Amino acid sequence: MAEPDFEVRLARGGLDLRAAQGVRYCVFVEELGGAGAQVDHENRLERDRFDPFCDHMLLIDRSKGLDHVAGVYRLMRQEQAEKAGAFYSEGEYDLEPLRTSGRKLLELGRSCLMPEYRGGAAMYHLWRGLGAYVETHGIEILFGVASFHGTDVQALARPLSLLHYNHLAPENLRVRARVLQPMNLLPETEIDRRAAMVQVPALIKAYLRLGGVVGEGAFVDHAFNTTDVCLIMDTRRMNARRARFYGREVAL
Repeated sequence: MAEPDFEVRLARGGLDLRAAQGVRYCVFVEELGGAGAQVDHENRLERDRFDPFCDHMLLIDRSKGLDHVAGVYRLMRQEQAEKAGAFYSEGEYDLEPLRTSGRKLLELGRSCLMPEYRGGAAMYHLWRGLGAYVETHGIEILFGVASFHGTDVQALARPLSLLHYNHLAPENLRVRARVLQPMNLLPETEIDRRAAMVQVPALIKAYLRLGGVVGEGAFVDHAFNTTDVCLIMDTRRMNARRARFYGREVAL
């Protein structure tokens, strides 16, 4: 079996967008049981009203063809959100602390990899591409909702409580869930940190390692069958050693 030969680039047109939406359908709809008003089951596309306003970052495995999409990221800068009328996250969180910060914002969303690319170098390549994008556009704050699978918050009590006590955003950046599900479900003294971290999805762990913090409260998204937290990363506070994906080796 050939080793992956990765290329990261932005979607260039409708066919690229459909490829991204197809990967999202495989992961968010078929694998995780999500739904949505604009999901196209006949054509197996996961889509929503924000897609036309965003940049879509594609991870291509050229060893399987020049159009073989292995993973995707959806990116929305503030000027794009203004055209769309809102950020996607504003359906779940009050983003006023970010909007009034005077900082350049980038919303991250719909991040996923096809199953055969997980646990290897694929996410690293996507993040290198993201780093180039952040530097190109002078982004200062990255944010977006990240998900735990399922809507049973009691089953997620340990990781949600851990995030609340150890990774809560500073007050000046602390967004708040519009329909607030408290995350401090357990007393801090009762949290088994090791067991809690086992339940934290890999993407959220990666954001935390880069200095990410979370907003106040979780949002239970029944349509997508997830429990969401809002992750926030201030590029000024990111540990340089852990921000190696900022290298400019990827041209976008």
